[in-house]
Amino acid sequence: MSAPKAYAAVDLGASSGRVMVARVGPDSLELAEAHRFANRPVRVPEGLRWDVLALYAGVLDGLRAAGQVDSVGIDSWAVDHGLLDADGALLGNPVHYRDTRTEGVAEKVWASVPAAELYARTGLQYAPFNTLYQLVAARSSAQFAHAERLLLIPDLLSYWLTGEQGTELTNASTTQLIDPRTRDWSYEVADRLGIDLGLFAPLRRPGDPAGVLRPEVLEETGLAGPVPVTAVGSHDTASAVAAVPALGERFAYICTGTWSLAGLELTAPVLTERSRAANFTNELGLDGTVRYLRNIMGLWLLQECVRAWGDPELSGLLRAAAAVPALRSVVDAGDAGFLAPGRMPERIAEACRASGQPVPRTPGEITRCILDSLALAHRRAVVQAQRLADHPVDTVYVVGGGARNALLCQLTADACGLPVVAGPAEAAALGNVLVQARAHGAVGDLPDMRRLLTRTQPLTRYAPRGGTARWEAAEARLTTR
Repeated sequence: MSAPKAYAAVDLGASSGRVMVARVGPDSLELAEAHRFANRPVRVPEGLRWDVLALYAGVLDGLRAAGQVDSVGIDSWAVDHGLLDADGALLGNPVHYRDTRTEGVAEKVWASVPAAELYARTGLQYAPFNTLYQLVAARSSAQFAHAERLLLIPDLLSYWLTGEQGTELTNASTTQLIDPRTRDWSYEVADRLGIDLGLFAPLRRPGDPAGVLRPEVLEETGLAGPVPVTAVGSHDTASAVAAVPALGERFAYICTGTWSLAGLELTAPVLTERSRAANFTNELGLDGTVRYLRNIMGLWLLQECVRAWGDPELSGLLRAAAAVPALRSVVDAGDAGFLAPGRMPERIAEACRASGQPVPRTPGEITRCILDSLALAHRRAVVQAQRLADHPVDTVYVVGGGARNALLCQLTADACGLPVVAGPAEAAALGNVLVQARAHGAVGDLPDMRRLLTRTQPLTRYAPRGGTARWEAAEARLTTR
């Protein structure tokens, strides 16, 4: 019997990147970290930027550490992009989605395409950093005037590895320029806003070939060619949802990390006005699926507090938080007021004070406030998604880094009043490699991929405790203030 094939997943998050290597067989799935590197945005005079050259260097180091592989796939966060000139050279470091350049831009867009119509055509929730708003904000800049090509972050790195350009569909669906019904560009929206869709490279689907590593890359990494690059669900949430170990359709998922993405997997978008008012998004997933979800601020709130406190051990903070009375104070974890970095402990305390709740003061109290607030936001999204999509669920799956946070998982089960299955923690990387493995004939369809996950990955189940009345009361504190 031949040895399982090896696949490298380049998985880039907002604070770190890593190259993971998986060996995949009919009944085996083993994932190991080859290399991890920091992702440190840089504030320059013109604003907040990604250090994309450092990220690319980290990818090359990771491929060197990975050793010989049968394919490479890349996923990352959404919406951000690099602009290339006519020679294919990068015109500047990509702008960070937390940059302030899109402030006030949405109103200019809505003057041409009203918000309700924009949602009905693209299905994307309002977020100030959507690529559409970034493009409108940038079009008067000298850099944009010289741009001949726009590549989303995973597509940019893939281009540097292979010399070939493409736009992967799941990530393209976060630009607010894709029609989720046709799974193609929304030409009318782009035309009315004066956006040239010729800036984008041709669309690719997960599993499509994306080129082979250039000779110079092979030489630098020590790999023997040819090594194909395979398009995956290049939005990390698309890869993470592909790795939800659900065996049926009645499930909700929460992809946890810097963000929490909470919602459902559907076969068609929900484009109603009620859905828009609730700020749900319709992003595209594997095999014709729609990721119907809401963006929640996520563990960013805790990450920023930990940074402000001088990076104490998370385990100690969680023990202190567990000793704090439940639901003493909560904030709206979806509030855009928490989007920018800096002063997070003070901003959380100020939000509690403004809503007439007890003000958390110690790191343990603030940590408990954050976790209770995230669980409450998870509940709100799961409850509303079921109602808006007419799609009941009986289990919530928590995947991503937050699956390791037992307190958060238990609180989410309590808040939702549903069992929570936590894991896999490395969902994005696993979804990435499984799409590669499927493209190369090592696994079957999406249900087969999920069955393999349930057989091979450690999962933890949390039963809900105590009823949901106290969570409903906490929700009322936020909605009636």
